[in-house]
Amino acid sequence: MVLAVCFGLNACGNAHAPNQPITLTISAAISLKAPLQTIGESYERSHPDQRVVCNFGASGTLQHQIEQGAPVDIFISAGEPQMDALEKDNLLVAGTRRDLLGNQLVLIVPTRERGINNFGDLTKSSVRSIAMGDPQVVPAGMYAKETLQNLNLLPKITGKLVYAQDVRQALAYVETGNADAGLVYVTDARISSAVRVVATASDDSHLPILYPIALLKDSKSPQAARTLLDSLESLDSLNEFEKYGFTAAGKAPKAN
Repeated sequence: MVLAVCFGLNACGNAHAPNQPITLTISAAISLKAPLQTIGESYERSHPDQRVVCNFGASGTLQHQIEQGAPVDIFISAGEPQMDALEKDNLLVAGTRRDLLGNQLVLIVPTRERGINNFGDLTKSSVRSIAMGDPQVVPAGMYAKETLQNLNLLPKITGKLVYAQDVRQALAYVETGNADAGLVYVTDARISSAVRVVATASDDSHLPILYPIALLKDSKSPQAARTLLDSLESLDSLNEFEKYGFTAAGKAPKAN
């Protein structure tokens, strides 16, 4: 089984005894959780000598864990800056970085909410709280901030913004009614029946939403990790990602 774990636990090392499966750790943006768990389980079935462990979280948090020496074989970020930082620090295997997936930013509200129909409605006095990822560590929050700035809305609603530690927490705030609206990825909105999409940010309102992937230099099992990396880029894996609303990098997702 593919596991979501924290690096504070001892279950994340790659060391293995003879005849024990090789453990490969993927640190990935939490928006990838559902498809990546399915892909990992499928990979394990075809590679019984390997075990895939997934560590999910905000891309910025995962970046800092890697910089601090966390045992990671593959990193998949929801934004380019986090991967740029690791590349600048010479922590990536040269030639393995590429853009894997694309996504889209949407405005969501609780299913029964009818007073918010577009980004402009966020300025209404009836809207008291708007959830989004912390722009400092959450790529979705960075894209949300850019969108609000480009729409000239940010100064008008700054006091309403509630920053979440990752995009799934922002989704949860809206699902539970603790926020009147939220900005998340379309892939997150699609997994919840408690929210609905009321607007989609235009592509020119923020930087391209891309998920880069790369192999880490500190991998204890680089050959096996490269095999897993190739598998994540395979057509079967891309088809699985697309089931959840992601697209291959360079293609625009659609909000359904």
